[in-house]
Amino acid sequence: MNNLSNSVRLTGRLGAAPELRVTGKEKKVAKLSLATNFFKKNAKGESVKETHWHQLILWERQAEIAEKYLDKGSQIAVEGRLANRYYTDKDGAKHYVTEVVVNELMMLDKKDSSDR
Repeated sequence: MNNLSNSVRLTGRLGAAPELRVTGKEKKVAKLSLATNFFKKNAKGESVKETHWHQLILWERQAEIAEKYLDKGSQIAVEGRLANRYYTDKDGAKHYVTEVVVNELMMLDKKDSSDR
């Protein structure tokens, strides 16, 4: 059960194309923004959609795959773990970020590789 202590599974659509960069240690990393939808009933009994945004981090080979095959609107499923970090902006304000570090990536619709 130790693997369940920090485990996340999400299915949704990308809000933008993956952003790939190379770190100072020459490691490839991709950032993705994933939208997931949640449906609930309001006080009037009407179905209401809530969209939640999740920041995903993919490393090395998965980052390359994401850049090659994924684009805005692509539907994916991921499994990973939550990671928290913070940074200080140029005005000295601290910003806290929660990201999903992806271990498994499944493409639910594929981009035509001839588009690239």
